Amino acid sequence: QVHVVESGGGLVQAGGSLRLSCAASVSILSLNAMGWYRQAPGKQRELVARITSAGSTNYGDSVKDRFTISRDNAKNTVYLQMNSLKPEDTAVYYCHAVVPAGWGPQRDSWGQGTQVTVSS
Repeated sequence: QVHVVESGGGLVQAGGSLRLSCAASVSILSLNAMGWYRQAPGKQRELVARITSAGSTNYGDSVKDRFTISRDNAKNTVYLQMNSLKPEDTAVYYCHAVVPAGWGPQRDSWGQGTQVTVSS
């Protein structure tokens, strides 16, 4: 079973930085993709950043040029470096992994979420 676990959230002032980590129970290169999503109060869950097994990345419009997704293959870990944080970045951030269809019935895996709060 594929599991992902997030960590690194916290309370920061506007303009500050945080680095989130997502540890997977399998090689991240064996997963089709991994991504970060967030959900703020009163808003839908939205894509923050995504990286495929080949290393291609995508970012949500609101975070592009401020956030960077990266990975450490040896540690089975994906990171989200968040710089120039704004109060509107406040949300619960979730890690997501896409599981190859050939592995079995599991399609994906969601982490439990980590709270990021940016004060003004």
